[in-house]
Amino acid sequence: MTRFAKNGNVFFLEEPFFDATDRPYIQFEKKLPGLSVCVPHLPADCTHQQSNEIMRELLASFFEDRGSTNFVFWYYTPMAFEFSKTFKPDLLVYDCMDELSAFKFAPAGIRELEQQLLAKADIVFTGGVTLYEAKKNSHSNIHPFPSSIEKEHFQSARVVLTEPADQAKVAGIKLGFYGVIDERFDQELIREIAARRPDWQIMLIGPVVKIDPALLPVADNIHYLGSKKYQELPSYLSGWNVALIPFLLNESTKFISPTKTPEYLAAGRPVVSTPIRDVVLPYAKLGLVSIGDDAETFISAIEYELGNLDNPDWLESVDQYLADKSWEDTYASMAALMLAATRKDKAVVLTRELKNAS
Repeated sequence: MTRFAKNGNVFFLEEPFFDATDRPYIQFEKKLPGLSVCVPHLPADCTHQQSNEIMRELLASFFEDRGSTNFVFWYYTPMAFEFSKTFKPDLLVYDCMDELSAFKFAPAGIRELEQQLLAKADIVFTGGVTLYEAKKNSHSNIHPFPSSIEKEHFQSARVVLTEPADQAKVAGIKLGFYGVIDERFDQELIREIAARRPDWQIMLIGPVVKIDPALLPVADNIHYLGSKKYQELPSYLSGWNVALIPFLLNESTKFISPTKTPEYLAAGRPVVSTPIRDVVLPYAKLGLVSIGDDAETFISAIEYELGNLDNPDWLESVDQYLADKSWEDTYASMAALMLAATRKDKAVVLTRELKNAS
């Protein structure tokens, strides 16, 4: 969205807080020129139907106040379609990043809403190839876009950076993971690795969501460092010997394409993952990532990567693969496809890649 904001106004509408004591409102926070985050605040006691009605009214007021007649709707979740389906954007984009219906505590009706959204969308993007294969017959104009990277940001981890204090105090071989720790996270795998290899230090970065923190594995060599800012990640990565993707194989991981895979690689960190399909193909097939099916093979894969740390051929192969994998490349490709999808009888104005998106 920061790329689109260079050619127009982008308003990122987040899920509402139910804390308004007076009238409902939208709180605007300008993050960058052309890019604002919008957080609705609704009454605490409103029903689901009432919240959708209020959201529709707030959205209508938003456009009235700005006199906007030329806009693009970009959906990350079908749930937003429930309160916005009556609007008529010049272009409707559905960016399907996950099979959200498979997630724990998925909202009721999300499958039906997705079908409605797909029926109305002008163009659909998917967050990976496996997800594309699952959705490709649902729309005539659908395109896969696996995870991209901020190369310079993560490549900074290739030099020795000063480790943050909470990680620097841990000595020894460091295996790291960052991301949301939720129902996708293989707790038993981490517990067994820690028990079998007490000389390895496991660094876990990220919030614990939708699972009971009391049930997470606890050991002297497992370190929960909490949430970190995006800007801080390279300083943590630079201190890791191997980066981990310890995801379970279940309905919530069947279609994922972890963004952390290319980020870890751009940082020059060897990667060991469970056999997530979009990690196996292409990363493992190309020899860029090692795969472990269970604790024993996962540990063996880590041992292999620890012995391969100084292999210049591996890093050269990583860089060759990542050469055209950046958010700039993704933005340019998406914008070109959106331009092609724009109907000639509509008044939307697009110049260069995309102009006046909002």
